[in-house]
Amino acid sequence: MAEHRSMQRGALLDAARSLLSEGGTEALTFPALAERTGLARSSVYEYFRSRAAVVEELCAVDFPVWAAEIEAAMERAETPEAKVEAYVRSQLGLVGDRRHRAVVAISASELDAGAREKIRAAHGGLVAMIVEALGALGHEQPRLAAMLLQGVVDAAVRRIELGAAEDPGVVTEAAVGMALRGVQS
Repeated sequence: MAEHRSMQRGALLDAARSLLSEGGTEALTFPALAERTGLARSSVYEYFRSRAAVVEELCAVDFPVWAAEIEAAMERAETPEAKVEAYVRSQLGLVGDRRHRAVVAISASELDAGAREKIRAAHGGLVAMIVEALGALGHEQPRLAAMLLQGVVDAAVRRIELGAAEDPGVVTEAAVGMALRGVQS
């Protein structure tokens, strides 16, 4: 029974990722989740009490995996500059990933305080990953520099997600350039 519930919960989360990546937060409804999973709508409520609860669970499941991928890319880098580059490239490389699209849709939505706090904490974990490398590069306020660097990454993510005129590779190169050289070309 526990294994069945776990599988159903996983199927609901997978359906939620698909709905979010296809249609944003408006698409994430309990009737849509029920339809995608073949469950009765009332059964969805047995697993999640609200849309916000689905979002919180997605954050709890997907953010650590995403963060581990970024951290692994940074660990393979040998210099502080290479770590910064890996930090930017690995985040932007995830933009096409369904998990990432779901996270972007989640971040753009109106969520309750608990879900927003989980997203903030997860992003804080990403920012914390790069502080040491920025300190090694000589930044006097590496935490502030890390938050600003994440702002560049977030702007590049939005640009790619919007389907901007530039190719995603061009956006990525521009973001890496901003991260490593600022506004100097």
